[in-house]
Amino acid sequence: MTAEEIRGINHLGVTVPDLEEATRFLREGLGAKVAYDGLTGQDEPRQGEEVERQLGLPAGAKIVRQRMIVIGTGPSLEMFQIKGPHQPAAGLADYGLNHLSVYTDDIETSRQRLIDAGGQALSEVHGNSRHEDTEGNGSVYVKAPWGMLIELQTLPHGHYYGEDSEAEVWTPPARD
Repeated sequence: MTAEEIRGINHLGVTVPDLEEATRFLREGLGAKVAYDGLTGQDEPRQGEEVERQLGLPAGAKIVRQRMIVIGTGPSLEMFQIKGPHQPAAGLADYGLNHLSVYTDDIETSRQRLIDAGGQALSEVHGNSRHEDTEGNGSVYVKAPWGMLIELQTLPHGHYYGEDSEAEVWTPPARD
């Protein structure tokens, strides 16, 4: 089975409690840039039964801010600020999207930059798991101020693949 019409991941969406604080954190910690605001604080919130049905929102929830940002190369990150019933941030053991992984060429500097921006590193840099455990590779999870997990990962020697691999993992290209 093929899906030739599919190009790849366009963007990932996250809900944050404060769009400006999240933008500040991601700018300072990861060099994020704003692509556009899909919904500003001056716009009418997106709400009502039709929006709830289309987006799977609980009754009474309303989107008050929406912003698309870019971090390096690769898929964009769409952030939503929603008023209404809130849930705690998903953790690694929860179903659904549980972390954002960012490739870095200098994992220690990136880890410290996220800490300086207000993040909490869960550990020191550590080795990766199978297929990512080549020499010099490393990983560390940092919790954003609103609880989202961000994984910093460096893979200077790439991945290795078994004979049962069907594809190779995409890695962001080096920046000029």
